This record gives sequence, structure tokens and C-alpha cells, in this order.
Amino acid sequence: MVASMRIVSMPCVLVGVYPGQPAAVVHEGAKLADALGYPLVCAYSNPARYLVSEATDGSVTSASVDPDFADDADADFPTGLAIALAGQLATLHMPWRTLLLAGDPAQSLARCANTLAAGMIVVGTHGDAHTSLRQVFSHSVAARLARQQHRPVLVIPTHHRPPEPK
Repeated sequence: MVASMRIVSMPCVLVGVYPGQPAAVVHEGAKLADALGYPLVCAYSNPARYLVSEATDGSVTSASVDPDFADDADADFPTGLAIALAGQLATLHMPWRTLLLAGDPAQSLARCANTLAAGMIVVGTHGDAHTSLRQVFSHSVAARLARQQHRPVLVIPTHHRPPEPK
């Protein structure tokens, strides 16, 4: 009789990131990952590329959606974003990594969360305080993920100023 072996990967906290995103999203995702003892995965989805294949570690091979634009410069995690993340996470002593995804952000984050068996997905709110409710729910990655996922989706408000310390 042969025993069945199942490879179980450690869950992670998957944070959706993009250039210029408020630091609060990564900060809160990192605090949560640290409290849970999970590694942090900061994933950026490039909507100008489409998925060709995905590895078990969540990394993807992608191609440009524009066949006339065969530049592979955008096939790498954005350098400025990687530098910003390293600065934000420098004081934390926890495992974290970046991951480049391809395609629609909500779909690629959902697929990546399934691949990595993420314990939770963390994203920021869409727009600013003047964005209408209709715009938020029709374009929001957070709202789309919440409808698609069987795992928790934590939405970090990014359009309000943090309270002043007392």
C-alpha cells in the first residue's frame, strides 16, 4: 500500500500593490502577516500583459497584449515599486517577496491567491473621497475580489488621512 503524500505550502498574506499606492496598504498587510506568522507576498499585476503560464510559487510567464509592442522591459517587477517596498519593509524583520502577475488585477490576484493558498488578500480602496459609489463598485479590485473569493479580503482605506496622534 502506497501512502498518499500531499505537499502543503505555508499560507501567506497576499498584498496587491501598484506604483504610487499609499504605504498604508503594505504596512497593514505586513502587520497582519507578522501577527499571523505568515510570509508577505507583494504582488503587482501588469494589465498590459497576459498570462502564458504560472508556476507553483506564483511566478508567471507573460506576453504583451499588443503584438506590435514586443518590449520585455515591462516583463519585470517595476523597479521603483520594488525600491519603495524595500524602504517600507526595511524595519520589519519578516519574510517577504515581490511577485509580478499579468492581466486584470482582480483576476490575477485571485488566481495567485489560489496558487499560493493565501490566508488572506489585502488591497487598498479605489479612488479618493470624491469617487462615487457607482465608480467604486464598478471598477474596484476589492469589490470584485470580495465577490469572487472564498478567502478573506481585507480592504485598507486609502483616501482618508490617518488620525493625528494624541
